[in-house]
Amino acid sequence: MEIRNATSFDKNSIMRFCKHTFSWGDYIDKVWPSWLEEGNLFLFEQELPIGICHAFYFENQIWIEGIRIDPNFRRQMVASKLVTHAELIGKNNNASFSYMLIDTENKNSIYMANSLNYEIFQTWNYYSLNPKKNPNFKIEFVKSINSDIFPFYVDSWRWIETTKKILLDLSTQNKIIRSTLNGKTSVAIIGDYKHLDKTLIVTLFSGSFETLFEILSYLQNHAFEKNYERIQILTKDELKSFDSLEYKISFNLMKKSLI
Repeated sequence: MEIRNATSFDKNSIMRFCKHTFSWGDYIDKVWPSWLEEGNLFLFEQELPIGICHAFYFENQIWIEGIRIDPNFRRQMVASKLVTHAELIGKNNNASFSYMLIDTENKNSIYMANSLNYEIFQTWNYYSLNPKKNPNFKIEFVKSINSDIFPFYVDSWRWIETTKKILLDLSTQNKIIRSTLNGKTSVAIIGDYKHLDKTLIVTLFSGSFETLFEILSYLQNHAFEKNYERIQILTKDELKSFDSLEYKISFNLMKKSLI
C-alpha cells in the first residue's frame, strides 16, 4: 500500500470506479487533465489504484477535493489516509487551515471529515441559471469592497479566503458587481469555471429580492452575450423564485485548523 502522485497512465484505472459516483455520473474525467497539470493529485495504490484525492494549495490554506474510493475498499480509512497525506504537505509549507466541501446529505463523508477534526463551518447552496437575453437591469461594477461581505469567493468550486489584494484584483477586472435599491444591496463575484468550458461561476450575497432580481438579470444577459452555456451560483442564502433559477444541492463547507 502506498500513496503517490497520479500520472496520465492511471486514468483508466481511476475512471472505472468514478463513473457512477452521483446519480448523473461524475466530473473527474473533465478535471483530470487540469489536476494532473496542477500536481498534487494523490493516488492510493494497493496493487491497483483504489482511491484518489486532489489538493490545491493557496497561500496559507489547503483545499481538498475529488475524494474518490473504489466501492470495494470503502470503510478501510483510505480517504482519511489520503486527506492526512495532503495535510502533511500543507503543514510543511506553513498552511494554517484546510477546507473541503461535502454534500449535506453525505453522512459517511461528514463522519470521515469529523473523525479528522474537520467541523462544519458554513452551509452553501448551489443554484443553476440559464443564460438569456435580458438587457433590463441596474447594476454597477464595484471598485472597492469590505472583505467582511465576502470572506470567501468561489474560484472553480474552490472556496478561497479573500484578502484586500484579491478583492482589488477582482474589482480591477470588473468581476464584482452590485445592485443597491431602497437601502438594500446584493453583491456578486463572477468568474470562469476553469475546468468546464462556457461555464460562469458566481459567488452571491443577496440583500433583498429587488436587488437580487437586478443581479440575476445581469448574469443572464452577460452569459448570453458572452456565449456561456450555463451559470452556476453559490450562495449561503436561500434564493427566491426567478426565471429559470433552479436549486440544485446544499453543501457543508468543512474547516480544520492545522496550527
